[in-house]
Amino acid sequence: MRFLTCLIGALENPQAGQCEAARGLLQSPQPPSSQSILTVLLNELGQLDQPFVLVLDDYHFITAQAVHEALAFILEHQPPQMHLVLLTRTDPPLPLARLRVRNQLVDIRADHLRFTPDEIAVFLNQVMGLKLSADDITAMEARTEGWIAGLQLAALSMQGCPDYPQFRLGVHRQPLLHYGLSG
Repeated sequence: MRFLTCLIGALENPQAGQCEAARGLLQSPQPPSSQSILTVLLNELGQLDQPFVLVLDDYHFITAQAVHEALAFILEHQPPQMHLVLLTRTDPPLPLARLRVRNQLVDIRADHLRFTPDEIAVFLNQVMGLKLSADDITAMEARTEGWIAGLQLAALSMQGCPDYPQFRLGVHRQPLLHYGLSG
């Protein structure tokens, strides 16, 4: 029931009376089943005029089967204006194959987020103004695994380093980040 309380709180708009019936059911002395509460909640959300997005971050930390079942129910019955985004490091125990077959799932995996060698070259040489060789680009890809945050930090550090090969090989003596302490 804690998941439902948080879910309703995240979706609720008190000024519009949105989720009022679902909250009332949840707070009743003898609350009905989770599925009944979810049905009322989804019906209330179905009355909304505007599309909205519900984002659940770090879903890989969810271990309670009841939460997975509630989310599977939501996915099966969500109103058309509702879009659900799950951010997770592992595949959740949800009917993903069925959602893929119905073309109701967009999968963005880690490999989709990493920069390719060509993208790394464009970013480092054109955007950040460096003049790196193909070997330097390959080394940066290996060191950062193509993640933009690592590439950007490295590029910022390299902008002040006249000897890229030494930097690439890890011989560069300056720290990547400088911290100033006032005393």
